[in-house]
Amino acid sequence: MIKTFNLESKVILVTGGYGYLGKAITESLVYHGAKVYVLGRSKDKFLRAFDENIHIDIRLFFNYCDVAETNSIKKAFEHVYQENNKIDVLINNAVYSKGQSPEEMTDDDWNTGIDGVLGSVFRCIREVIPYFKRVSAGNIINVSSMYGMVAPQFEIYNSSPQFLNAPHYGAAKAGIIQLTKYYASYLGLHGINVNTVTPGPFPTPSVQLHEDFVKELNSKTSLNKIGTPDDLAGAFVFLASEASAFITGQNIIIDGGWTSK
Repeated sequence: MIKTFNLESKVILVTGGYGYLGKAITESLVYHGAKVYVLGRSKDKFLRAFDENIHIDIRLFFNYCDVAETNSIKKAFEHVYQENNKIDVLINNAVYSKGQSPEEMTDDDWNTGIDGVLGSVFRCIREVIPYFKRVSAGNIINVSSMYGMVAPQFEIYNSSPQFLNAPHYGAAKAGIIQLTKYYASYLGLHGINVNTVTPGPFPTPSVQLHEDFVKELNSKTSLNKIGTPDDLAGAFVFLASEASAFITGQNIIIDGGWTSK
């Protein structure tokens, strides 16, 4: 049997699927035939993000979910399951955070960032496991960051301190890579795959207005350029498809060579 990237039989959940990178991930999954539920807190943001997508109400749906709240996650997953009698793939993309300063960050800021980046992923994994165990199959794709693998190169932020990466963000993203390995090992005998995608420099359009900062980012990659959302989306299609059936516990790094230099 030839493995393909056809997702026509898949029901996929994407937390935070209407953001800058989440939108590209979602649209690529829909393009390849998946039925995709974007889980988030704002239906208005969902509609604005996908206002020109002809697949809304056909293969693309919004479902309210606050990843900070276990009960909200439970309700969202149950609703999708009731509509489809299955869930095939969970993509943990949503984050929330507070605080930035490496020296003046409060305990509350730290705890919020760790929970919003790492705790939220744990909750979503925990709540999807029963659905996957019922059928001895399932696929979890987590999203980390290059700063979960390497420390920031602080000199690039000297002229743009507003973009400095916060200490709890990298610590939590590193935790996601380990959490992926943990659950890949724990769930493998149940036919459940767990992997991570780790993006590198993918600054938002508003950040890209700061040309000097973007030049600094470019210079740190082997390809001398920043990433675009389309550069990232294909990895999620691959990991959601049968083509990756024998891949689990892995971290796919999409950073233009940043972490290999």
